[in-house]
Amino acid sequence: MRLTWLKVDPVGADPTEAKSGRAAVSKLFILILNLAGRLGSQSLLPPSDPEANSERTAAAPNGDQIPSGHFLTPPEEEADIAGIQYKTLRTLQHGVRVDGIAWSPETRLDSLPPVIKFCTSAADMKIRIFTSDLQDKNEYKVLEGHSDFINGLVFEPKEGQELASVSDDHTCRIWNLEGMQTAHFVLHSPGMSVCWHPEETFKLMVAEKSGTIRFYDLLAQQAILSLEAEQMPLMSAHWCLKNTFKVGAVAGNDWLIWDITRSSYPQDKRPVHMDQACLFRWSTVNENLFATTGYPGKMASQFQIHHLGHPQPVLIGSVAVGSGLSWHRTLPLCAIGGDHKLLFWVTEM
Repeated sequence: MRLTWLKVDPVGADPTEAKSGRAAVSKLFILILNLAGRLGSQSLLPPSDPEANSERTAAAPNGDQIPSGHFLTPPEEEADIAGIQYKTLRTLQHGVRVDGIAWSPETRLDSLPPVIKFCTSAADMKIRIFTSDLQDKNEYKVLEGHSDFINGLVFEPKEGQELASVSDDHTCRIWNLEGMQTAHFVLHSPGMSVCWHPEETFKLMVAEKSGTIRFYDLLAQQAILSLEAEQMPLMSAHWCLKNTFKVGAVAGNDWLIWDITRSSYPQDKRPVHMDQACLFRWSTVNENLFATTGYPGKMASQFQIHHLGHPQPVLIGSVAVGSGLSWHRTLPLCAIGGDHKLLFWVTEM
């Protein structure tokens, strides 16, 4: 396996401001990325039509403004990969600290005008849906209803006409784009993660801090299946898009993997972060590849990439005040936010 590491310092960042935890985030950077050279020109973060234009949008929370930038990485064959170029295209005001981001499948830059649509969860316990054409149209709608911090957001993956959220208020809520709640599930503990089935859009996965993961039928509006971690706190869970029979999570210091066709208990479990695990994300291109991060709030957050065919992590990194975790849509490339920086790891199998 080969590792390439890229670092990006967004415009306007103050490198002397080391932040941590929820207090860190109230500025949101929207970054238009184009990966060149051997990586090819592919989309980075938001899901979209595979045949669409290669430029897509990424986001890193870092304040109460939203500047946009264009990035170009040099070819992978070149030894020096420090020459990443970008420019600010548009700044949107957010007004309050950003805790999370989810992208709408309607986002695309190969249309005229381009469409940028995403939602955020914020420190005021509200959801905001932003829409921009990177020109004159810059709008947002506020969704209110949660009474505590929002831990997870996801758009319905096909049409993007609904979104789901989970919160410390022990609820999972489904919203339409007008801000109306179309479903409301009461949880037994804080909701930590929510995932929508990529094909069967009436199925939703909700992970609770108590260690239970439930699958809901949105048509019947009831739970149809549950998984048990048998340990807590469960901090993050993710549905494998390459194989929807697989679910992964981190709880305590361990990562856990389920095959939902075999058992409601984990088929595999290993210790991963001594300072408590925080995030789990499956690769979108390999059903055996996933990444985890250690708990944020320390000056260095550990980042690891794992392969189910290897007994040890295939990659270990460290990020100053790490936050967020995303995979490239078509390549084994992983992105994480650091202290006013975006960092990228590229692996080759």
